Amino acid sequence: MTRAMTWTMTGSRFWATTGSRFWATTARHGRRFVLVTLLLAAAWQGGDAARIALKAWLAQALLAHAWARSEGGAQPIRPWPGADTWPAARLGLPRQGVMAIVLAGASPRNLAFGPAHVDASAWPGEGRASIIAGHRDTHFGALEHVARGDPVTLERHGREYRYEVVDTAVVHRDAAAIVAGADELVLVTCWPFRALSPGTPWRYVVRAAPRAAPGG
Repeated sequence: MTRAMTWTMTGSRFWATTGSRFWATTARHGRRFVLVTLLLAAAWQGGDAARIALKAWLAQALLAHAWARSEGGAQPIRPWPGADTWPAARLGLPRQGVMAIVLAGASPRNLAFGPAHVDASAWPGEGRASIIAGHRDTHFGALEHVARGDPVTLERHGREYRYEVVDTAVVHRDAAAIVAGADELVLVTCWPFRALSPGTPWRYVVRAAPRAAPGG
């Protein structure tokens, strides 16, 4: 197994948890564009697996910077010139050590940069399920290790919504619509994990229900 492939398979925690630290450090030393150029050059030399991994990680660094200026997703701050999306929420998987910015609109292009909210679904507090999709070989690779009872958080508009995983399942992409309760959070990625070839009709679905407030 090549070093690039190993990094792709095991590095989802790396970019999901270090994006904001990367940007803060880079900004303090005034070397943003130099580092970005060097990272892109390194990715180009590292093969397809390395390019995918580095693109996803670098996008999260830029998204973290935009998120910090977006007032918790309330303002549509474009993360880079020409972007047709913006940070809409921040997703956390505390037990897996993952924190990732969620983009508005789950188009194929947006999913290359990070987890994305499915437009046809709701946001927390709107009385319907919220659905967030992500790629299995980057930001949602950690879903393989999620289990019932695990906590999940979603920050949006200055409020943190807390959930608990209640079910995981593998379903065919042509199956009927995912059944989820009101205000549940649903995380979806391709399956199986760590596959060597792209493309699969199977989806791994994680359902999380709102957690009751302490004393509630």
